[in-house]
Amino acid sequence: MIIVLTGESGCGKTTLCARVVAALRARGVNVAGVLTLPCFAALHGEKIGMDVEDVRTGTRHALAERAVVGEGTANLAWRFDAAGLGWGAQILCDATPCDVLIVDELGPLELIHDKGWNAALDVLQMGHYHDALVVVRPGLVESFQTRLKLNVQVLTVTPSNREELVKQIVATLNPRISANPRKSK
Repeated sequence: MIIVLTGESGCGKTTLCARVVAALRARGVNVAGVLTLPCFAALHGEKIGMDVEDVRTGTRHALAERAVVGEGTANLAWRFDAAGLGWGAQILCDATPCDVLIVDELGPLELIHDKGWNAALDVLQMGHYHDALVVVRPGLVESFQTRLKLNVQVLTVTPSNREELVKQIVATLNPRISANPRKSK
């Protein structure tokens, strides 16, 4: 099963993923992949950067910093760090086999510009995981489904439904994994 989380910027997709990871880990589930964590300015709380975190180890590296629109990587509003992108791609390539694969997130860099974490698409296609939780921007879900050519369940995250979705996803994944565990690293 592949669950795609989508929703507007700032609605809590990464927060939801992190809570699902923690809940599954507490139940002994082998969770692997990446989370893209925001970095905020201390004074005014504006999102100024992103770090990538290895879900298995908790290790983090700088991933991107805010850029003037059109001056960032692939003319986006973010300047991506090549080392951070490479490190995240390697984590995704090494993530399987696992029970639950987390990919937070596949966005314009991957699905429009064919850069970034394209390796995640190959890892998802190979299927050496029991289930996957993938974050995709709303305008890119159709492109993701077209490229992946696998059935996915799409859930839209909002600030008001985020906590309920955590419970729903954990309840959906945990019994499926318990009934059919995958040999993991």
